[in-house]
Formats: sequence, structure tokens, C-alpha cells
Amino acid sequence: MRAETAREQADRRLEVVRRSIRERLDTSVDELCAAMTGIERDADSETIGLRLERLRLRRDRMGPVNLRAEIEIDELRAEMSALEDERDDLVGAVERLREAIGVMDREGRRRLRAAFAEVDSHFRQVFRRLFAGGSAKLVWVETSDPLSPGLDVIASPPGKTARVLSLLSGGEQALTSLALVFAAFMTSPSPICVLDEVDAPLDDRNVDRFCDLLAEVARQTDTRFLVITHHRLTMARMDRLYGVTMAERGISRLVSVDIREARRLAPAA
Repeated sequence: MRAETAREQADRRLEVVRRSIRERLDTSVDELCAAMTGIERDADSETIGLRLERLRLRRDRMGPVNLRAEIEIDELRAEMSALEDERDDLVGAVERLREAIGVMDREGRRRLRAAFAEVDSHFRQVFRRLFAGGSAKLVWVETSDPLSPGLDVIASPPGKTARVLSLLSGGEQALTSLALVFAAFMTSPSPICVLDEVDAPLDDRNVDRFCDLLAEVARQTDTRFLVITHHRLTMARMDRLYGVTMAERGISRLVSVDIREARRLAPAA
């Protein structure tokens, strides 16, 4: 009788549980058990035992229950959200940087093309002035992109065919290089320019042309040129000379001569 009473109480509790499961999960106990355990209702005891043993081993491998799991998940989600925001900021910064680089590239190409055209124009004029004729030009080498390296000088002295700078004679190379230097300087002049032995490979006739060009550029650009030279013709065309002399052995002395003042005083002398 006690067993029968206990059985009835267990059946009532079981029915309450079944009804609660049906109301909350909208499913039956048998379907729920089958879904959770993978065991059909009519399975034999051996199958149930094996399945139960596997589930126990699986539970043991999972280790103890982490009571902070939900809190840690929230923390990880917050951290992941912050990382995603940082990633979005970085992606936006990269896009803005690429746009800025594109704008700089386009502006750089535009300015370099304009500067190239101006230098080329001055170079043609200065070349004809130094050589008393002929022609020369600057050309891109193998590409039209000004941001890519590749620039060559094509020169044609009077009476000669056009050729690259490396095929000219030594004096012609020196004059052509001077023309290119002055062309670049005339494009963007500065208050002071230092020329160190640029007239060394030139003959007297070309030195005279160089001095004429130097004087003309000085007037046009209002630039003071400091010319380091040993050539007598160049020194004779300068406004002021500075030299170092050794009046006594081991003692150097700086000497300066104002050529314009000397020329003014020469008739009186």
C-alpha cells in the first residue's frame, strides 16, 4: 500500500512536470528527451546505458561549470564591439589616406608637368645662347608619367645632328649641362647661387659666352653669383674678386678687389 501511494504521488508529480514542459516548451517529454539524449522512447536498456555513459564522459570532459560564463560572454561581446569600432575607424582612415594620396599624385603630376615645360623652354633658349645656335630639348624616357623616373637630354649643336648628352664631346657636354643648370635655376631662382669651377672644361670663346649668360641671368633674377674659378677671363668679368695669398710662409691672408671700383679709378690713374 505504501508503494502504491508513492507510485501515485510520483505519477502526479510526473504529470505536473509534463504539463509544465508542454506549456513552456510546446513539446512533449518524450520528444524533449529524444532531442536531448538522442535515444528513442522504445530503446532497450543496453542502448540507454551506453548513451548515458557517453553523456557522462562528455560532461566530465567539459569540466566544472563556469558560473561567470554569462558575465564573461558579455565582457567579450563588449570588447569585440570596441574592436569592431576600431576596425571601422582604421578602414575609414585608410580610405581617406588613399584619397589624399590620389589627390597628391594628381597634383604632383600636374605641377611636375608644368615645371618640366617651363624648364624645357628655358633650356632651349639658354642652349641656343651658349652655342650661338643649334637646338636642344628635354624628353621623357619610356614613359609619360612624370612621377616615374626617366628624363633625357637631346641636343643638336650647330652643324651636328641631334643626339643624347652622353654622345656629345666633353666641351659640348659641359655647355649643355650648364644650359640645363641655368634653365632649372631660372625656373625657380634663389638669392644666392654658387658655381664651383664650372668653366674649367671650356675654351676662351665659350667662357666669354658663359660670362655673358651669367650677367644676363643675374640681371633677370637679381641673384648674387659666387663663382669659384681659376680662369682669367671669368675673373676679369666679375664685379669683385676674393683670393687667398700667403705673404709669409704658413700665414694665409684674404684679399678682395672691387673690379668696378678699379675700372672707375683706372682712367684717373
